[in-house]
Formats: sequence, C-alpha cells, structure tokens
Amino acid sequence: MKFVDVNQALLTSGASLLLIVDMQEKLLPAIQDADALRGRVARLAQAARLLSVPVWATEHWPQKIGPTHAELAPHVDRVVSKTHFNACREAAFLRQWPAGRTRVLLTGTEAHICVLQTGLGLAQAGYEPVLVTDGIGSRRASDRAAACERWRRYGLEAVTSEMALYEWLETPAHPAFRDVLALVK
Repeated sequence: MKFVDVNQALLTSGASLLLIVDMQEKLLPAIQDADALRGRVARLAQAARLLSVPVWATEHWPQKIGPTHAELAPHVDRVVSKTHFNACREAAFLRQWPAGRTRVLLTGTEAHICVLQTGLGLAQAGYEPVLVTDGIGSRRASDRAAACERWRRYGLEAVTSEMALYEWLETPAHPAFRDVLALVK
C-alpha cells in the first residue's frame, strides 16, 4: 500500500483536473445504471467548472462509438480522441496538460478497461490519479468491483464526487458554495 503525506491528502481546486473517460453516446446504453452515472458525472463536471477545475474528456474511436454524450459535452473544456485504452499512450494527451494540475479525478467508462488503464498510466507518468467511485461504470457490476479492487491494490486514491466537491470548496464561505450545493441536493 502506498503511504501518502497527510498534509497533501485533501484535494484542492487549483491542483485538480476532472477527466471524463469515454462517456460516449453509443457506449453508455450498455453500461449498468448509465442514466444515474451520467447524471452524477454531469453534476460533478458542472461543479468543477464553477470551481475553476478544468474538465477534459476522452473519446475512444469516436468515429465508431460516437461523441461524448450531449448532456456532458457542454461542461467539457477539452476533448482528446484516442485509440489506446490508456489515454496516456496518445501523443497529444499529456503534451498539452495544464501546468500544476497533478491530481486527476477520473470518472467514466468502462471502469475496468479505459478508466483503470488511464489511471495507471497517469500514475506511471508522475500524476496522482484519484478514482471517483460513484462516477465510474462498466457493463457488469463484477467488472466495476474488480476495477476498484485493482485500484486499491496499487495504493491509488479513491473518493466520492461529494467528497471532491466539498474538498474543492474548502468552506461554505466560498462564492460558489450555493451553486455547488444546488447541484448536490
């Protein structure tokens, strides 16, 4: 298990980036509980934008699987097309990464394939991937569970979307608090 410096345990909006992995039109109907998942990720993406956290999305073979779902697309700052399951294997992916955004919160599909491989790739590249456990999905619950278990095996961090939001906010005195709270409730 990887031990972390507790002084850097909390997420900050200034060091975070939200990554939506392959939440595409043609893939989502096959994902277990896709509508609920899409809603949670959309709310997290909206809140991230309110808190100045960049939101990126990947699209796996978009010419075959389609674009990022229309409910999510308006909240995305940058889309990276990919052919590898691990987005870090794409030449353009890390090359244009925003400076100082070392904590990467991963959401998307499928948890046990592209989300997991991209998270492991980010860790290998020196970033700190953080799995948003209520923001990932797979076709089967057993695959999603296996992804979470493997994530833990390598000592990588996991949070819920609400944990991330409140850590980014830091205080109810934050100017965006009421707008973010409206998304949570």
